[in-house]
Amino acid sequence: MKVILQQDVRGKGKKGQMIEVAEGYARNFLLPKNLAVLATADAMNTMKLQAKAKAKADAEAKAAAQELAGKLKGCQVKIAAKGGAGGKLFGAVTAKEISEQLKAQHDMELDSKKLVLAEPIKTFGSFEVKAKLGFEITGTVYVLVCEEK
Repeated sequence: MKVILQQDVRGKGKKGQMIEVAEGYARNFLLPKNLAVLATADAMNTMKLQAKAKAKADAEAKAAAQELAGKLKGCQVKIAAKGGAGGKLFGAVTAKEISEQLKAQHDMELDSKKLVLAEPIKTFGSFEVKAKLGFEITGTVYVLVCEEK
């Protein structure tokens, strides 16, 4: 019996996938728990339309990520921090601070979870921070940490 999965089913397939299963498994497990629907002509058309909509949304998100990566190339974020002797900071500059300053200085929304800091920034100077924007697209945020006056 052919069914279209409504949710991911371990060992069988992913959501939106059409699979062939035993009649008893479909009738007694998948259908009553709303994990799948019968693969009728209507259901197959709906599945195709959903796949098309998902592909379009993915393409738009990828284009937005590429646009953001292009904008990030020309930006430098300046962060003022308190520091002690020897150019060391009291504390560290975090991804959240970088994200907030990027929003304040350049009006760009970038989630702090997308910024990848190899190690915390604990000294004054210039740094390159990678930003994973999704769809295997990365950008670079240039951060300048200067002494707070």
